[in-house]
Amino acid sequence: MLRGWLRDKKGELNASTHSLDALAEPQDIEASMRAANYIMNDDLQAAEDGLANGTSSFHKMGKGMVAFLRATLGFEPEIMREASERLADAETTASADHRKAQRDPHVHRSAIYPVGSEFALCNAQAQLMGAVVGVLNESLTESIRGFYKLRKAFVTLDAILAAEDKYVRGHSAQTVSARHSLDSLRSTRSTRSTKAVPGGFGDDRAGGKKQEKPLLDVVRQNEAQAAAKSTTNSNGLPMPEDDDDNDDEFYDVDESHEDTPKTDTYAGIIEIDGVIKDLAKNSLDDDSTSNTQDLPPLKSLSSDHQILDHDPDSDVFSNPIDVFIHSGANLCFGLLLLMISMIPPAFNRLLFIIGFHGDRDRGLRLLWQASKFHNVNGAMAGLVLLGYYHQVVGFADVLPEPSIIRTSDNEAQQDVQGYPKERCEALLQDMRTRHPKSHLWLLEQARLEAMNRRLSTAISLFESSPTTKSPLKQVEALNMFEKSLSAMYIHNYALCSESFLNCVKLNNWSHALYYYIAGVAHVESYRHCKISGASAKESKKHAEKATEYLHQAPKHAGKKKFMARQLPFDVFVVRKIQKWDARAKEWNVPFIDAIGVSPLEEMIFFWNGYRRMDESQLHTSLDNLKWSDDPSRGNKTLWAKEEADEKAVLAVLRAVTLRNLQRWDEAATILQENVLAIPNSELKGGLKDDWTAPCARYEMGVAAWLRRKEGPGAKKEEVEWVRECEGWVEKAAKWESYELDARVGLKVATAQDTLKKYWEGRKRL
Repeated sequence: MLRGWLRDKKGELNASTHSLDALAEPQDIEASMRAANYIMNDDLQAAEDGLANGTSSFHKMGKGMVAFLRATLGFEPEIMREASERLADAETTASADHRKAQRDPHVHRSAIYPVGSEFALCNAQAQLMGAVVGVLNESLTESIRGFYKLRKAFVTLDAILAAEDKYVRGHSAQTVSARHSLDSLRSTRSTRSTKAVPGGFGDDRAGGKKQEKPLLDVVRQNEAQAAAKSTTNSNGLPMPEDDDDNDDEFYDVDESHEDTPKTDTYAGIIEIDGVIKDLAKNSLDDDSTSNTQDLPPLKSLSSDHQILDHDPDSDVFSNPIDVFIHSGANLCFGLLLLMISMIPPAFNRLLFIIGFHGDRDRGLRLLWQASKFHNVNGAMAGLVLLGYYHQVVGFADVLPEPSIIRTSDNEAQQDVQGYPKERCEALLQDMRTRHPKSHLWLLEQARLEAMNRRLSTAISLFESSPTTKSPLKQVEALNMFEKSLSAMYIHNYALCSESFLNCVKLNNWSHALYYYIAGVAHVESYRHCKISGASAKESKKHAEKATEYLHQAPKHAGKKKFMARQLPFDVFVVRKIQKWDARAKEWNVPFIDAIGVSPLEEMIFFWNGYRRMDESQLHTSLDNLKWSDDPSRGNKTLWAKEEADEKAVLAVLRAVTLRNLQRWDEAATILQENVLAIPNSELKGGLKDDWTAPCARYEMGVAAWLRRKEGPGAKKEEVEWVRECEGWVEKAAKWESYELDARVGLKVATAQDTLKKYWEGRKRL
């Protein structure tokens, strides 16, 4: 099989005699991992210095990882370009080193992984991170190229995890196989000599006792042979043979095709349902996004895999190369499965390009396993986990209750699907101890406080120390953005506006959004001045600031793009300003008085800030919403002119606030009367807010889910509430396209996953 890979285009054996240094390899891994780990402590210079002179695949992977982290933290175009270049270099080098490892007899041979898996992992890491950078790129071509890279990374990572699965299963299976071989050999007199048997085993002629040591030698030999035995996948990376029956089969290259010209990359000839197809025609070049519909769907082997969940001090991980492969593969495959599982319904077509579905539960378990290791892979896994629980779970509403599960023979832990509060707190404390100077972990600490409805404490974390600024501009921008959100949730309008204006100076991702929220904070201050009877001068100041910032926002819209399209919030902001300008002209009132239902509370809703508010803050939100329809506040004459879509906005915001106060009947009644009873045609089109109809249905589902545990005297049984929840969530999931549907879709996707797990759990009872 290897002859085909080693021949050049003329059919001659490749003249390269370069060998990998088996002694230097673990040193390169440890040096590069140690250097890259500095960035988790906000020490970019130390990371770059430690990686600068290294030329190994691991050093280049470390350089790519540093650039990737900076790129994803700040979305700055120049940093993203640098990350793409570094990751491409790392991918090329790792691929070359993997090919060399296949024919070098002196490289490390693991008892767990196929030969060269460390380089295959580097390749997959570069592909995965390159895919993320590509998707975040403004170019549609680069975005689709990124999805194609996800396919290739999936194949490699799934192969590495399959090797771990084979290792976990292999001990007992191979021992049984060896014992069967021993019995068979005993039955034949010709096998009395141990020399005839690899490893040397037989029976004790003197005492008739079994020779256990030779038997173990056979088992070890079988393990080594199974681990080293591999084919290649479409990327030239190792694909272990799988003993399980599976639809995805991998075969050795047919030796009869030796004369076929060798190419540097996979030519893409495959057979699908008996039809020969050339995937090279679907490759993405600089001038075309190409059609990926002919790509065969990938079937994950992961659902049947056993997780290798030993602790770092286990004898299994005595070799640093195995530690690198295990922690890196768990990090990358866990991230990949988790990321794909969160694709909202509006982007479901992307799954056809990617070719496989995610697995949130397994992804989280792999990330928790990776976080045990005290290296950059473990730190990255911890960052992903805390980000997921504090942002995605914190953003969602329909979540399972944490339950105790057994993740290993001696370890019982909370279900990873819910919010394992104690486990997250312990992980965060561990990471802050490992990286005491990093503001990344300070950010997660603030998010944790906000999750626990301690918003004042969250804000104080950013203000209590003179050393709050991070040397990494990208991290400082994230901290400022989080502080801005917390100020918005706590209704500190001055701090909210000031902080979002500071975000304009620190980050160029969405200046339209920053100016918009700074402006609507002044709208709220203006209304409070009017209600409290403050001086006309004070009211005028806030009205002018609000008008200035809100009209500044559309000027910055469209400067950043995602997959060649405007950012959803940019589109939202432009439409809202146009709507208010049109109303001001139609009603002949100042712009500040043409603004409808509290736009600040609307922003809180889209960031799900209500989940972070305590009871007093929720009542403040209810008070803010009274401006529109309370005769004692605002302008009753203007409210009478409002159309159905604006009244639906008020209904949804009020219902969500009441739901968070557990006033479910009131919330449901408001939604039914003011949104669900209104024809959808009246809630969309033109400059109207069209998000209220699907969001009202989702909210009905949330209320039903939360009411399932009402206890004695409940109106319905638990299962009835869950069925009702499922009905509403499905309606929201299948709704036509609407404004900010991808953002709302994240909550819907999480709800669907939770409901699926609920019914699976009931089947097991």
